Amino acid sequence: MQKLLSGLQHFQSHVFQSHRELFERLALGQNPDALFITCSDSRINPNLITQTNPGDIFILRNAGNIIPPYGTDNGGEVATIEFAVAGLGVKDVIVCGHSQCGAMKGLLHPDDLKNLPAVMRWLSHAEATRRIVEQNYSSEGLNDDQLLNVATQVNVLIQLENLKTHPSVAVKLSRGELNLHGWIYKIQTGEVFGYDQQEGQFLPVSEVSNASNKKQRKLSGAGVI
Repeated sequence: MQKLLSGLQHFQSHVFQSHRELFERLALGQNPDALFITCSDSRINPNLITQTNPGDIFILRNAGNIIPPYGTDNGGEVATIEFAVAGLGVKDVIVCGHSQCGAMKGLLHPDDLKNLPAVMRWLSHAEATRRIVEQNYSSEGLNDDQLLNVATQVNVLIQLENLKTHPSVAVKLSRGELNLHGWIYKIQTGEVFGYDQQEGQFLPVSEVSNASNKKQRKLSGAGVI
């Protein structure tokens, strides 16, 4: 806790003062460019990864960067997505998974969650991910790390599909006013991979040719992370 308090003091006495004009402008309202949906994992810092300032991205975080299909959950995800898309008018939504995700490990090994019933219930929104990995990839001779990589990637694609069930998203997509993106962040290298619709796989984000909304194909091999 002392580390947090010391950081707060440094922010108020140094960082805030050097960015006073920015914060004064933000006090009048926000106009973020994108909704960034990612995991609650403490190793993930969306602003650091994207080198953005306060006010640039609207952030939604939870275990496993999961988006329940519309109408299946009354959590804050529904309201956050609606506010970002319909209220703030963001033009892009990014679902960003990451390497070594604990939620995905739990999804693949549910016995490890027997003392975490709330986590197990939450991961039910990623049941499609678990079944795809089990039925499409478990017979391919992949080890645990490779299956985790695949699950992380498949989950991003599944959550993008869930996102499309939200009315605010569906309306904007039908008008061509919203773009959806699937990313994977590799913690150990700092690399970010984006899903390329034409190639049907995750590529370095700078090489992604089409991040919009075509039918996804089965990922090839064990993925990139």
